[in-house]
Amino acid sequence: MTDGDRYFENLKGGFPMIRSLWTAATGMEAQQLNIDTISNNLANVNTTGFKKSRVNFQDLIYQVLRRGGTPTALGSEVPTGIEVGHGVRPVATQKIFSQGSIQSTDNPLDLVIEGDGFFQVLQPDGNIAYTRDGSFKVDRNGRVCTSDGLPVIPELHIPQDTTSISISGDGIVSVQLAGGSDLIEIGHVELARFINPSGLTSIGRNLFQPTSASGEPIVGYPGLEGFGTIGQGYLEMSNVKVVEEMVDMITAQRAYEVNSKSVQAADEVLRLAAQLRR
Repeated sequence: MTDGDRYFENLKGGFPMIRSLWTAATGMEAQQLNIDTISNNLANVNTTGFKKSRVNFQDLIYQVLRRGGTPTALGSEVPTGIEVGHGVRPVATQKIFSQGSIQSTDNPLDLVIEGDGFFQVLQPDGNIAYTRDGSFKVDRNGRVCTSDGLPVIPELHIPQDTTSISISGDGIVSVQLAGGSDLIEIGHVELARFINPSGLTSIGRNLFQPTSASGEPIVGYPGLEGFGTIGQGYLEMSNVKVVEEMVDMITAQRAYEVNSKSVQAADEVLRLAAQLRR
């Protein structure tokens, strides 16, 4: 059997135009996920502490019709083989933890992390979640908490007669009480970081949970052991850049359109083949 015979023998398992239909369909599905991810990034352009996502793709398995180096009938070897790919698939939506822009608020309980680290908050189920959103409030019990009422860990209690709050770059929290002139230290902000923050799971409400991929949290004080410092009266905004996302969306839209053209081209070839007469 010659190399040409082997080639056509490999095609008997399926009509190549049908293969191209399914290949183009994988491209359309992948680009749909890409557009969905970009849309979520743009929707959260003003979300405090939001980190944008990026879709990673991989090509699918290849059908080898003729391997490179195959001996020929003339005693030589084929320098290059024949391989046909079967499309693409998304393999990850990776969070990008670059620093977002910093906005001044003059609110003493608005905190920004300049560098690596996450704030820790206690969820109702007793598990600790992690966030870059430093827009904290004080509840009726004086606890510092998130907008959803989740207390910061370790807990910080602001006395009722507090007139001013001061939080240093290394996380020391001090207050000035009514009638007093000295600052009284009441606690310390602790941060957590992960060896692989992209492995964290987003659970909404600006919160993340650790996974086996992210590794265990490493807890420490701001400014020490690789942790970022605390800035009081500032918030970290989303790291989404609208212009970049719009360009990415146009690229994804055009890629989706090109894949749909591949479906149309394959369908047209099938139509012509179906109209053949003996």
